Parts: sequence; C-alpha cells; structure tokens
Amino acid sequence: MVTKIRNGGLFLEFQKIKLHRSEKNRAAVTQITLDDDYNVPDYRQDIVKVIKERGELRFDEVKAMEGAAWIKGSLVFKVLYRSDKQEGKISCLRGEIPFQERLNMDGLSEYDAVHATGDMEDLTIGVINSRKLNVRAVIVLTASSEKEVDEELTCELSDGSSYVEKEALKLLVVRRDICRQKSEAVLPSSKPNIREILWQSMQLRNVESRLVEGKIRLSGEILVSILYNDEEEGEHLSWYETTVPLDAQAECGVMEDDCIWQVQMVPLTMELEVKPDYDGEERILVMELALDTHIRIWKEEKIRLLTDLYSLQKEVKPVFRECPLERLLVKNAAKCRMTEQMELKEDKEKVLQICSCEGKVLLERQEIKPDGVLAEGTVEVNILYITPDDHMPVGAVQEIYPFSQLVEIPEMSAQAKVELDASLEQLSAVMLDQEHVEIRAAVRLDLIAFVQEVIQNIEEATESEPDLEMLRNRPGLVGYIAKAGDDLWTIAKENHTTIQNIMETNHRKSEVLLAGEKVLIVKQVG
Repeated sequence: MVTKIRNGGLFLEFQKIKLHRSEKNRAAVTQITLDDDYNVPDYRQDIVKVIKERGELRFDEVKAMEGAAWIKGSLVFKVLYRSDKQEGKISCLRGEIPFQERLNMDGLSEYDAVHATGDMEDLTIGVINSRKLNVRAVIVLTASSEKEVDEELTCELSDGSSYVEKEALKLLVVRRDICRQKSEAVLPSSKPNIREILWQSMQLRNVESRLVEGKIRLSGEILVSILYNDEEEGEHLSWYETTVPLDAQAECGVMEDDCIWQVQMVPLTMELEVKPDYDGEERILVMELALDTHIRIWKEEKIRLLTDLYSLQKEVKPVFRECPLERLLVKNAAKCRMTEQMELKEDKEKVLQICSCEGKVLLERQEIKPDGVLAEGTVEVNILYITPDDHMPVGAVQEIYPFSQLVEIPEMSAQAKVELDASLEQLSAVMLDQEHVEIRAAVRLDLIAFVQEVIQNIEEATESEPDLEMLRNRPGLVGYIAKAGDDLWTIAKENHTTIQNIMETNHRKSEVLLAGEKVLIVKQVG
C-alpha cells in the first residue's frame, strides 16, 4: 500500500505493509463449588458402595455481555458402584448437575467472541443412602477473548531514507473448529457379547498435527477400554481394550509452505455405544469423538523497515509511533518419562487382573530459566481392575505423581512469551503382584516461544523550510576519514548530500565503508 503525504510542495511516498497479529483482549478466572444431592433413577439398582467416579464439564452456552461473560453448562458425572451386598453385583449410572456463572471482564462488549475452558480440581461422590448420592466438585472456569490487530509498518520510501532488516511473524490464520471422527471396532471372537457397558474410557495418545494442502491433519491413537456385563449366564463381567487410529482434519485455507502452526485441542465429547453385527449380536463398538481445536498459523517474513529520512529541498522530520514486532524464538517439544511403583493400601481389594489404566496431566507451574522453561506438574493415574473377591469383583485405585522437566530454548530471553501444553503420550500399568503395580508414563511438553520487540515506526513526516543560513555556513567540500561503524547514508545526511553523489564523486562501486577509508564529500543544495 502506497501512502502519499504532501506538506507544502513536497511529496513523500510511503510504502506500507500490514502485519497481522492477535493478542489477548480480556481474561477472567473464577472458582466455583458445586454441592448437590442426586437421586438414583428408579431403573437403577440400589447403591451399596461407590467403586469409581469420573466427571466432565460440558458448556451449553458461552456469550459476551457488556463487561462480563456468561457461562452456562453442566457437570456430567459417571459412577461405577456395587449394587448387592451378597452377590457382588456391579452397576453404573450417569447424571448431570447444571451450573451458570457470570465472570466480570472489564471492557468486554456483547459483540466480542468469548471462549471458555474449565478444569475440575476435585470431585467427590459420597453415598447418603442406597437411593441418594452427594456430588461435590471444585471447578475453575476461565473465560478469554482475543482480538486481531493489523499493524501498518512503513517499509519503503522513494528516496533519502534509511532501512533496517527485521524478521517478523505474520499471522495468517486464527481459527477455532470442531474436528469430528466416527470409528468402529468389532469384539474379537474370544470375547462374549455385550449386554450392558458398565464403564468406558476413550483417551488420546501420540497426537501429532500437520499442515497439508490447506488443512490441519491430526493423527495419533484413541485408546478404548470397556468393562461390561456379558450375555453369559448370571452376572458375569468381561472387559476389552483396543486402539483405534485418530485421523481428523480441519480446514485452514493456507496453501503456503514453510509455515509455523500451533494446534491446541480439548475433547468436547467422547461417546461410545454398542450396535449389533450382521448376526444381530451386540459386538460392534461405535465411537464418536469431537475435538475443540484452536488453530494458529504464522509465516516468517523479512521486512525492510524505514528508520530515518531526509530531503535536500525541505527540512523533514519523521513522526514515530511505537509498534510491537513479534518473531519466533523456538518451537520445541520435550518428553518426560516416569516409572513409579503403586502400592495398594490395606483397605483396597487385591489385584487379580488390570482392566484399564486412565491418566490425566495437569501442568501446575512453569518457570523461566536461563536455558529454557522448567515445567512442573502432576500425572493422575486411575486403574480399574478385577479382584479375586466374588463379593467385590471390581476395584479401582488412584494415585498422583509429580513430574519436572526442563524444555530447552536456545538464545533464551527474559522477555520471551512462552506457551506450553502438556499431554500424555504413553501410559501403562503392569501388575507385579496382587498389591503392587508398576506405572510407566511419558508426558509430552509442546512449547512455542515468541519474542516481542517494540520498534519506532515512522507514521508520517512533517516539513518545514530549510535553514538557508546554516546551509551557507557549511563547507562546500569536506574530506572525511571513515571510522568503524560508519555508513554512507548517515554521512550523506549529515553533510547535506546523497549516497549517489558520494559514490560518483569518489568513483566508488560499493556502499560498504571500511574504517580508515578517505571520502571526499561535496555539499548539495536542492
């Protein structure tokens, strides 16, 4: 884009470029406590003892208002429980507790886009009586709003100007999308038919993202495990575990090569149901996955920024404005491997066979170090297992293990803006004996770091008549011996001439000036 500025009789033609970027507009965090009683539906059996519980947050409505964000949703919980004192029968139930919360966000307008996330810090489900549960949860809600900004930077001028080359990130795409995948898996012939699924788990592992032909492609694995009542005589339990390839994609419209991208994912729904096969037997698992993805794509560009200017005809003064310029420092990934031994407490049933191992990573702290970022957090491990006790055939145990890992950043800067995501890449549980289990985990830490530099950008220029007396008092011919760091542009400006004139006068072919070189300068008057 060319901008012509006329002051008096002088035209200055500025060549400007737009540099697109995004920045956080508003953010708010609040903690709420849900404490409610839940009546067991009539079609579910009485509760004797809770074996395992799990909770997920679902957002039904997120909207912006003047000065606040409104979040409406539900805590969806699932409970696996013992339903008979004598025969050790196992049952399950699913319930919801609604919530709504207002988060004050100064400056937010009803037209701004707001995104909400939530973390469950604690979930406790207790038995009040055989037909009633108490559900208590501590939830941290975060609402954030981003805005996209176009910075106009002056990069060229027709004549009499000085430049500096800078590397900058140009934001190409900011997009939120929901990636969906539907998959099927068939029970192997060694497993009996499914009568009722009591507990299910779907977890993402080894997720990678790629930018391919205008799309972000997500690949990895979905680890699926179920505990179910089968169709054998009596209340017989079976379990099954398998992996399904993850292959989802989101349109981004970027066809360029050599781009930098970041994809942040949060599972919205991970549903599993059973359908009959061709013989009418309940043996096909149908899995539906929905991922909320936040996609950002940048391109690194080298730009020539105008830093100063002058004219031989007029006295020209540039008008500066501070502008942020962002560049990529590093995009890196690190793995933290853990091996722990889990010992069952005395009040826990002994382990006969492990059914499933679930995990969750919580990044609690990150600290800037001279050579990178120190990430500290915890891995929550949940194991569901079969016991040797017929009166309590299923047991569950949970442990939390800390981890610490340095993610290296070459040329680390104290002003670096760091974004760090943690995910479970691997998690396994191996039974050592009936009271000990070995836990192996690999935590993946994805890091992207930026450095923001504030530059003085020339917005425009003011013009006035030159001081003719001062020009007349200047010598018409000057001999100059170059010092280290000198350049022809600065010498030309100080002596009221041009680079071209100095080159022609001194029969020079190169603008590069070495220390000790002698230069003859002839003053020019416009």
